[in-house]
Amino acid sequence: MLVQPYLNFAGRCEEALEFYRSALGAEVTMLMRFQDMPETPPPGSVPAGAEKKVMHASFRIGDSTVLASDSHCGGRPSFQGISLSLTVRDEAEAKRRFASLADGGKVQMPLAKTFFSPSFGMLADRFGVSWMVYVAP
Repeated sequence: MLVQPYLNFAGRCEEALEFYRSALGAEVTMLMRFQDMPETPPPGSVPAGAEKKVMHASFRIGDSTVLASDSHCGGRPSFQGISLSLTVRDEAEAKRRFASLADGGKVQMPLAKTFFSPSFGMLADRFGVSWMVYVAP
């Protein structure tokens, strides 16, 4: 059994993929646009003007696979009640990755030593995705 996060960026998926490539070294392993569907979609299933938007993408961050889409391309991604936890090797990498993800986003808890980690912090990136950056003790 496998559970993978599937993020819907409401029309900003390609921008998000580029951001995660730059911030985290993500590698896009699959990308299909609505216009590339092998069958004609049912009427009304693809928003008007969304033909070049991302229907489905898969990308790797380290050993993890994350799935993504533009979904219905509403323009306002909403990520509520979930965070992605990024475990890194050391405090230097935590600082680098945290700063990259925070660029254009909002720091919720700055990186700091906690009882469970030498460096832990929380933020919402520029797309509203919540992240917890963590160095394992």
